[in-house]
Amino acid sequence: MTEIIIAMDFSSKKEVDDFLKYFPNESLYLKIGMELFYKEGKGIVEDLKAKGHKIFLDLKLHDIPNTVEKAMRNIRAMGVDMCNVHAAGGLEMMKAARRGLGDDTLLIAVSQLTSTSEKDMQKEQLVNASLNESVLNYSKLAYEAGLDGMVCSAKEVAMIHENIDSSFLCITPGIRPKSFAKADQKRVVSPKEAKEIGSNYIVVGRPITSAKNPYQAYKEIEKELK
Repeated sequence: MTEIIIAMDFSSKKEVDDFLKYFPNESLYLKIGMELFYKEGKGIVEDLKAKGHKIFLDLKLHDIPNTVEKAMRNIRAMGVDMCNVHAAGGLEMMKAARRGLGDDTLLIAVSQLTSTSEKDMQKEQLVNASLNESVLNYSKLAYEAGLDGMVCSAKEVAMIHENIDSSFLCITPGIRPKSFAKADQKRVVSPKEAKEIGSNYIVVGRPITSAKNPYQAYKEIEKELK
């Protein structure tokens, strides 16, 4: 089963509330990123959880192990359903994140952002490897650290499942229906393609949040997945 996570790329609680008016009877999986969280704080998480929604808190923690472990204790207290770290922080940092968060919340790692091409990675990060090799290396470290899965391009899902474990979750952003422009995403696939490849969760933002009828757009993607 592939589940939809809606990226709440809004700048205020009012925008969130206006958007959710299209979904009066739906329990949704919502991603809260830095823009919204740094504006509204933990109150936005508590409000949406109280309304019956699941929350993926997308803050991509990346710091020394001690700092990340303590931050994760605070995140655990919010009752989120999923959160993440940058795998580039290393094995010990990811282990510390797992200790701080506990085992009841999904913890996933970010490898290479979907806005990053292989050429960008090699030139700007000085990574002397292919994009796939980089993603797989980070995924192996995350698995060793006890994390539940990876944020990755849908084009990398099969590689991760085949080389690590089929139960290791793959959460894929950069999902674009055929009719929607790629915008700033470089490694994208359609919802149907993501499901066929084996994505466990797809993160969809503008194709839903910018639609004239967000509910209809959500249901069309949901239908495509089924």
